[in-house]
Amino acid sequence: MSLSEAIKAQITLLIRLKGLLDTELKLISARDAEALLKLVEEKLQVLELVQEQDVNVAELYNAETVISENTEALLNQAKQLLEDCKFSTNVNAKAVEQGQLRLEHLRKLLIEVRNKESLTYDKTGRAQGGSKMGTIKA
Repeated sequence: MSLSEAIKAQITLLIRLKGLLDTELKLISARDAEALLKLVEEKLQVLELVQEQDVNVAELYNAETVISENTEALLNQAKQLLEDCKFSTNVNAKAVEQGQLRLEHLRKLLIEVRNKESLTYDKTGRAQGGSKMGTIKA
């Protein structure tokens, strides 16, 4: 395999990875956990292939004595795709983080509502948190 063929194979893998990252963002937004888990498995497989191909490209690149303009252009295209994948990964991480923050906020709101629903008053008229059911004393 020549260096340019190896880079083209890497570009194909990076395009596939970018597509998976775009789909991942949609699934994060849709909160489709089952489909997201399947996609993450596929993404891991593609990442392993990218890593293997990266080793192949590096070996062929180091063995080359002269790099043609066409090969250099392919390398730049691969580098740009890699940057796009990194950016998408960061966007997806932020989306997950925001989703977790929203869930935490919702959890806090639910706790506040439960506390308000269980609010009772003592003999002096002071509000007290507690259950609607009276406590049992033995």
